[in-house]
Amino acid sequence: RRKLRTDVAAAFPNLSAEQLTEFIPNKEELNVIKIYSHKGEAVTVYMNNRNPILFEIEKALYPTVYSLWVYPDLLPAFSTWPPVLQKLAGGADLMLPGVVVPSSGFPQVERGTLCAVTLLGNRAPVAVAVATMSTAEMLAAGMKGKGFAVLHTYMDHLWEYGDKSYPPTLAPLVTDSAEKESAEDEEEMEGEEPVISFSTDPLQPVDVGDLSLKERGSCAILMGKEELNETRAAETAEDANTEVQQEAEDSRTPQEQMDALFNQCFFHALKCKVKKSDLPLLTSTFLRSHMFSCCPAGQQLDIKKSSYKKFSKFLQCMQHQKILQVKELNKGVESIVEVDWKHPDIKAFAVPEGFSSASAAQDSKSEDREQVYRAPEIIPLYGVSTKMIPLFQESGHRKGSILSSSEVRNIIINYVKTNELVDETNKNFVKVNGVLCDCLLDKSEQDEISNLKWDDLLSRCLERLQPLHQVTFFGQEPVVRKGNIEPIDITIAQRSSNKKVTIIKNLELYGLDPQCVANILQQKVQASATITPVPGTKDRVQVQIQGNQIHHLAKMLLEEYQLPRKYIQGLEKAPKLGRKK
Repeated sequence: RRKLRTDVAAAFPNLSAEQLTEFIPNKEELNVIKIYSHKGEAVTVYMNNRNPILFEIEKALYPTVYSLWVYPDLLPAFSTWPPVLQKLAGGADLMLPGVVVPSSGFPQVERGTLCAVTLLGNRAPVAVAVATMSTAEMLAAGMKGKGFAVLHTYMDHLWEYGDKSYPPTLAPLVTDSAEKESAEDEEEMEGEEPVISFSTDPLQPVDVGDLSLKERGSCAILMGKEELNETRAAETAEDANTEVQQEAEDSRTPQEQMDALFNQCFFHALKCKVKKSDLPLLTSTFLRSHMFSCCPAGQQLDIKKSSYKKFSKFLQCMQHQKILQVKELNKGVESIVEVDWKHPDIKAFAVPEGFSSASAAQDSKSEDREQVYRAPEIIPLYGVSTKMIPLFQESGHRKGSILSSSEVRNIIINYVKTNELVDETNKNFVKVNGVLCDCLLDKSEQDEISNLKWDDLLSRCLERLQPLHQVTFFGQEPVVRKGNIEPIDITIAQRSSNKKVTIIKNLELYGLDPQCVANILQQKVQASATITPVPGTKDRVQVQIQGNQIHHLAKMLLEEYQLPRKYIQGLEKAPKLGRKK
């Protein structure tokens, strides 16, 4: 807590000592949680009074909108029109045409400065962003281009971690000329037909163009659709939206364009790249090695920018159209097991100009050469079980909460210190109270054990939590699965005529295509390699290669693929090398 206060003071020097103490209180509960962004970045979030107050990315601290509503002048602020907020909350950055130029001028910032974004008429920030150019560069560019890279907004997932309150109404320090004009327009229209309506109900939705917000009080002066100021705001928002779409050549939205690109690459890959002998084919391999190579020059496939958001949903859609069939051959690992190449959509697809079959095959080969396997990041996790709830509920966790081993360790240490359970005579021991007794001791031990060593306490705790693991493949979102991950299993089996074969299972769990591994091994050792079903299962497959090939397998898995040895079982069965006479 003391270190955090020091870091906050360094990051935000304009906070007074009193504000700093209020921001990071001494006695109130302060929780730390770790979340992952869509890009896979680890984000540390600091919670106070059930609201996120700070988030940390790569050791840089940023305030949330909840904190900025309490300290609105913490960051230099730039205003935008209310309709632009919907674009920001949807993931867009703030373009300069959407920034309102105040009569007093912009605050002076440099490139990389952390800034707040407010709505016209209200000083309460609705977004946290980083300036992509200095104030002078913004003006020199004629207020065109991207001005701010948005990190966090009101109504995003981070905001949803809190109490989901609405922005307060904070009067601007300096009245903008635009506000003066709107006030004059308001006075002129008094006594005429009532086209202006102000809402005093904090929960009543206020509709501005295509934006629907629940405002608390009059967050901004919002006028009817026929009013001049609304027209001007809509026009400016439209300009900003045009910049966000990066001046698209056709009338389709960026999302529609990405959907079309995915469809094009999908059918192109099935028609020109994938063969029947490639099946079953890991969906990740299909995307990485086949679809990416069909993407036209200057364009890039990004599932997050499509309407599907996840590649599995895209494939589900194609499965509903009966183009292909996807099955989960292993837990959490999907493969394409069947393709209907006679489907009308595949037969009707025309390969785009510039993609000849020969060049496509060449691109595929070069793509395969460039594709380097990256071992997945595997992190053991733990779920709070029913028996362990009393031990973890003080720290705000419930049944099913997912924690890392370091988080479990910190929670146990805090619990012991809070309840003063450290043995005064020997600090290496912890006194066992009623909660620890019920959670960590067997019935036969409850009357015998009154103290536990720290290591024993932590190991007992981890043993009684539900085992989970998180797998993160390169370029994909982390996936959390139940239980411990099964290792790659290598066994030696005896066949007729005293011949031996090497059998490899569970390759799919680590993002390895069994067919690809079989082909590589076959070339390396010059022996027959086949894919066969795993006995006793319906859809799982294994690689079978003639002879005891564990030496070659070990070199490939450990040195080339950089897989940790602890995730490979059976390396000890390698043949012993005899001494040459």
